[in-house]
Amino acid sequence: MSFINNRAISLLERSLDAASLRQKVISNNLANIDTPNFNRSDVSFEHTLQQVLAGTAMSGRRTDERHIAIGTNRISEVKPETVTDTSTTMRLDGNNVDIDVEMTNLAENQILYNALAQRINGKFATLKYAISEGKR
Repeated sequence: MSFINNRAISLLERSLDAASLRQKVISNNLANIDTPNFNRSDVSFEHTLQQVLAGTAMSGRRTDERHIAIGTNRISEVKPETVTDTSTTMRLDGNNVDIDVEMTNLAENQILYNALAQRINGKFATLKYAISEGKR
C-alpha cells in the first residue's frame, strides 16, 4: 500500500510541476504578444508520462554517471520541458502568439492545477488520518 501512495504522490507532484511551468510559459507568451518575431512556447510532459505509465517509454542504460541519460522509465525522472513552437504565423510581424488560444490554455491549465492540488491534498489528508487514528 505504501508503494501505491508513494507512486501516486510522485505522479501528482510531477503533474503539479508541469502545470506550474505551463502557467509561467503561457504568461510569458501573453507578455510577448506584441513582440515582433516572438515564437510561443509550450510544455511537453503528458506524452512522456503516458509512455512511462504504459511501460512503453524508451530509455538507455547508463554504465557510467558521466554518460548522457537517454529517456526514462521512472515517474520520478519525468520532468516537464519547455519547447518552442516555430509554426508559421499569419501575422505580419512574425509573432505566432494567438491570444484566444493562450487564454483558453491558461483557463484549462488553471482548472487542471486546482484539480491536482485538491487530489494531492486528499492523499495527504488520508495519510494524516491514518497516522492520527493509529495513535488511539
